[in-house]
Amino acid sequence: MSASLYYEDIVAGQDLPLQIQEPVTTRSIVMWAAAVRDFFEIHYDKDFAVASGMPAVLSHGPYKCCLMSRLMLEWIGETGRLHKLFCMHKASSFPGDTLIIKGKVKSKYIKDDQNYVECELWVEDQNGKITAPGSALVSLPSKTTA
Repeated sequence: MSASLYYEDIVAGQDLPLQIQEPVTTRSIVMWAAAVRDFFEIHYDKDFAVASGMPAVLSHGPYKCCLMSRLMLEWIGETGRLHKLFCMHKASSFPGDTLIIKGKVKSKYIKDDQNYVECELWVEDQNGKITAPGSALVSLPSKTTA
């Protein structure tokens, strides 16, 4: 986590530090299901998932949003603030898939005395397929006011 990320250090177009999540497992899917109390059979019953047209049980879409949130919160550190986070689920993830969370700074601007940074985010699998595009708006402190 960066405790000293400042607005002045950010440049439009720069990459955010990527995060690679351990491969998805049936166990991790079941643990997430328990945490969010989502017990739809497609997430833990392989026979049900296959009968529904899936190759295996599938990971929860909101899990990818949480991964994006973690990337942003760790990047901005304790002095930054996450204002908005958007995530769209485009493709399913299955046991064995590795999720890679990436981002890029789209723009930065000052409005109402706040130093805003807009970021494009996405989760891709081990094959480079984007399974969840998203975006975030954060604010960062200025070096002149720190």
